[in-house]
Amino acid sequence: MSATPSTILVVEDDAIVRMLIVDVLEELEFNVLEADGSECAMAFLEDKGQRIDLMMTDVGLPGMDGHALACKARELYQQLPILFASGYAETLTVPEGMAVIGKPFSIDQLRVKVKSMLVQTQS
Repeated sequence: MSATPSTILVVEDDAIVRMLIVDVLEELEFNVLEADGSECAMAFLEDKGQRIDLMMTDVGLPGMDGHALACKARELYQQLPILFASGYAETLTVPEGMAVIGKPFSIDQLRVKVKSMLVQTQS
């Protein structure tokens, strides 16, 4: 019997970028939830019947930005790993349990970063 795949919430307002990230993560056999912004992401986060193992969010979202969304997510799930995607990754500092991947990133970089974050939370 195989383990249940991890569920990743992808929050990205650019539809093409979101589609590419989702496609890659699904090919890596993750369950993926898609949100086009913070409001949609909050609906997933507030759904107590929905398991989320990692949230990947763009930093520059309209309305509530990725940092504010991460704070809200951590109020609901204190240990939720959060991966920020940003074109300005080298300038971001993030709290423990959070990481940054610079845009543009390769499929391999995304795979390695996501898997390493999930392994850290399982140990």
